[in-house]
Amino acid sequence: MLLSDFRRQMLTAYGAMQTDEQSPVYRYAKRAYFIVDKTGTVKFIKIMDNPLNLLDADEVLKAAKAAGS
Repeated sequence: MLLSDFRRQMLTAYGAMQTDEQSPVYRYAKRAYFIVDKTGTVKFIKIMDNPLNLLDADEVLKAAKAAGS
């Protein structure tokens, strides 16, 4: 499932909000990956410093499998 945080409440809570007074976009979301299990427990968090970097698909799959067990 893919989710979005339009109100930017979770971004701040999980440290994925970037605030930069020098940027033309003052507040923006960092690229972030979260895996949450069926009970709502966060099992995996990865926040990328560079928005151009993507997490390797194998790493996401490995984390998802580990969260499911």
